[in-house]
Amino acid sequence: MDTKKILVLSDTHGRVSALKAVLNWAKEKTPPNDTICGAVFLGDGISDLRPAAMETGFFCDWKIVSGNNDYEYSTPEAAVLEFCDDRFYLCHGHRHLLHNGNHSLIGAARNTQANVVMFGHTHVPLCKNVNGILLINPGSVGASRGRTGESFAVVECTAGKQPKVEFYEIKEPAVRGGSLLIESLKI
Repeated sequence: MDTKKILVLSDTHGRVSALKAVLNWAKEKTPPNDTICGAVFLGDGISDLRPAAMETGFFCDWKIVSGNNDYEYSTPEAAVLEFCDDRFYLCHGHRHLLHNGNHSLIGAARNTQANVVMFGHTHVPLCKNVNGILLINPGSVGASRGRTGESFAVVECTAGKQPKVEFYEIKEPAVRGGSLLIESLKI
């Protein structure tokens, strides 16, 4: 089976050091070493992407949507991504009244015939299947609001199977001045 992975990031909010740690980690997971062959950014920190990618040398196909803090960009607020056998609806989430539940996200997925929704905005990692639609929020690379620290996700897609989601946490080093650590996170 042909398996591919997508790096999923959101809400860096100027924390370029954490973004660079993630991109350095992901660079080792791209072909020929592994199968990360694309990246998604779900808003709030678009201006952080280019400098971090240039400094780390992490280059791949990006799909980017803007968030409520990406004022100076003409990037769309929503997009659809076809990857393997899956159709992803991408948005930041701020237009979907997330405090009232996921109904608006589910509706947007159905309107675009998507079987997966990726969104940010809440800064809390989430993976939940609602009526056959997989909801994925990678959390925040720059400012966590949940019980976990800063986080991101990798989505593994295999033709004919539901996508698998792995979450990772960005941790401060035990030694001051050391590099940020990337560790697997159970949600």
